[in-house]
Amino acid sequence: RHAFAKNGGNIGADGSVAFQFRHCGQFVFAPGASEEKLMEAALDAGAEDVVTNTDGSIEVISTPAEFDKVKAALEKASPRPDAAEVTMKALNETALAGAEAERMRALLEALDELDDVQNVYTTAVLE
Repeated sequence: RHAFAKNGGNIGADGSVAFQFRHCGQFVFAPGASEEKLMEAALDAGAEDVVTNTDGSIEVISTPAEFDKVKAALEKASPRPDAAEVTMKALNETALAGAEAERMRALLEALDELDDVQNVYTTAVLE
């Protein structure tokens, strides 16, 4: 509570923002990875989507249940991903800049430093 109050945040009820996130497996590959190879391997293994981001990185999305199967298929077909985890992916992102971004960054750091906090998810994209 103190971290929220000190950094301008508000605590909602349990699950009050869960609708803004999707529980999924996420694999992120650096720019330059073969999109064709990744797409073929991922979709054959049961992945739900393959997205090429504006920076050239490639993201593969799976259900949490299919995560291990998709991971094994991707490791056979390409270099290891930069990130591979079951996570809560924001459905819509909010860009923050300037003072707003600094306040959000301070709040996220304060939450991350707490021993009781295991994971922090946000819809914010800090610029």
